[in-house]
Amino acid sequence: VNLVSLLSELGATWSRWGQPLFPIGVLYDPFVERALEPWSYGIYAGGQSILVGTPAGVTLAPEGGAHQSIKTPTIGLEQPGCVSYEPAFAIEVEWILLHCMSQLGRPHGTSSYLRLSTRSVRQNLSQVPDDPAARERRRCHVLAGAYTLWRATKPDVCIAAMGAMVTEAVEAAGRLERMGVSVEVICVTSPDLIYRAVQGREGVSDSASWVLDQVFPAERAAPMVTVLDGHPHALAFLANINRVRCKTLGVSKFGQGGDIEAVYRYHGIDADSIVWAALDLAM
Repeated sequence: VNLVSLLSELGATWSRWGQPLFPIGVLYDPFVERALEPWSYGIYAGGQSILVGTPAGVTLAPEGGAHQSIKTPTIGLEQPGCVSYEPAFAIEVEWILLHCMSQLGRPHGTSSYLRLSTRSVRQNLSQVPDDPAARERRRCHVLAGAYTLWRATKPDVCIAAMGAMVTEAVEAAGRLERMGVSVEVICVTSPDLIYRAVQGREGVSDSASWVLDQVFPAERAAPMVTVLDGHPHALAFLANINRVRCKTLGVSKFGQGGDIEAVYRYHGIDADSIVWAALDLAM
């Protein structure tokens, strides 16, 4: 509570004394729930800051059963005056953090919440383009909330994954392709911004909706599997973008300790579970 109260005070200097600061606070992700009320009040009062929650989810199970956050992706989606992100790769953390800092200390600025993981992820899975224009396009998509990681011209199924679960999503996609199932993999970096884009397209907000046309085009719409290290509710709305059938994988209970593979299997978010869900939809 003291930490986020200080963040809020430091984040309000731009309007009170004409001196902007870039306050960034880091805490265990489940403690976001404990600190939410004072941080939310600080945002309401004009304090602009960045809150980083890490480690997050059941991915930290090898450290024990405690401190496993489940509800925080939804909190990030629903918190007013704040933009939430959950990047999967290091380059995304860089792009997102710099962008979030650029939104601090100015009129119409915003606070940000980054939900991070301590899991090691192979960075070459990101397939960041070398071409400068294509690389900038990827950056824009990351900041807008989602990008296509594994493209298919006419997919039989789409896997939408977030954060640490991208590794399992890519593994599952490879196995499905070997079975003859065409797969598209979408990496979601901010369900918060994608939901705002949906509202913008429906005319209930002034949010830009271009990312939906580029990442979720109607001509490539396919049954969808969503997966995240958090409550499945946070990504369930993605199926409504193109009104497709969907299976939502995630975590709805906590407290199990063990190696990552065993804990993922227990919660049904491992590669096997993604493959089974995709086959149920595609067949």
